[in-house]
Amino acid sequence: MTAIPVNPRQAHELQRSGLLLIDVREPAEWTAGMAAGAKPVAKAELEKSACFHIADVHQPVILICAGGKRSDACAEALIAQGYGTVYSVQGGTQAWQADGLPMVIPESTDFERRYVRQMMLPTVGRAGQERLAKARVLLVGAGGLGSPCAYYLAAAGVGFLRIMDDDTIDLSNLQRQILHKNDDIGEKKAISAKNTLLSLNPTISVESVVDKIHPDNVRNYIKDVDLVIDGTDNFSSRYAISDACAKQGTPWVYGAVYRFEGQVSLFHARPGQGPCYRCLFPDAAGAGAPNCSEAGVLGVTPGVIGLLQTTEALKYLLGIGEPLVGRLLSFDLLGMRSHETHFSADPACPVCGTA
Repeated sequence: MTAIPVNPRQAHELQRSGLLLIDVREPAEWTAGMAAGAKPVAKAELEKSACFHIADVHQPVILICAGGKRSDACAEALIAQGYGTVYSVQGGTQAWQADGLPMVIPESTDFERRYVRQMMLPTVGRAGQERLAKARVLLVGAGGLGSPCAYYLAAAGVGFLRIMDDDTIDLSNLQRQILHKNDDIGEKKAISAKNTLLSLNPTISVESVVDKIHPDNVRNYIKDVDLVIDGTDNFSSRYAISDACAKQGTPWVYGAVYRFEGQVSLFHARPGQGPCYRCLFPDAAGAGAPNCSEAGVLGVTPGVIGLLQTTEALKYLLGIGEPLVGRLLSFDLLGMRSHETHFSADPACPVCGTA
């Protein structure tokens, strides 16, 4: 036995005669409109728990998706489970709407409307978006790297952001630190960042911390977060972040820029299990370049590197993709080239080593 194909008008007549119509698209798709009277049940959910949505295996049911392919596949899955009469709407909701059949816009929350495009991604979905909403991130630095990181973490719906920076906004910052405006000159960056982020997304929580990271306070700020992002421009702060994160087992995303170049990596070291930042750069002499005030920087460079850091952060928080653990990604904007440097844990590392 196979699925019974029907066009939208036939499906509508069957629905009017009392048959159950089920929309098997994803929740993010329902918000754009669905066939009137359809019961929204995502394909994976219906295939897994059909008995909760269909009275019995002898009850005829109509399935509809966006274009017809998913409803066909879902119908075959239900038939394999013993359901006898399953119709699939050819052309799906698109054809239903084109035929002028009744549509409804289901009530949706701000959460669904705000993140609808993101939740359409199979690797995100509503579950992933809810995971982001529960995530807690510490961003150290609200400057060139921190600006794009903060913007896109807030826009993506990361539920709690702790923005830490003790610096004051100067006119020379505005060329690259896009969190801040001309009217913010003289304001603390952490305060300005909070105001900007909440104006973008008032549904998240932002904590501003006017303080500088150092070995004596870093553990207080990372103890209740899921991830740390390094938006600093000095080695002492990075070593403080790396050492504390390694001792606590907290992942952190590294980023650094030099004129037209930048680097990104993700560290998730634990006691006796590296690599950590010191495995890659045992001391500041080999850890990179001078900061922007000493070497200069093209304004877009920290923007590009900061976005790569944010990508790594979101991948980690969602549990998708391949993280840059044990890999240093270097990017040259002038040549538009990138390359990876692979590195491993140092058994003799004083922080994460086993020797």
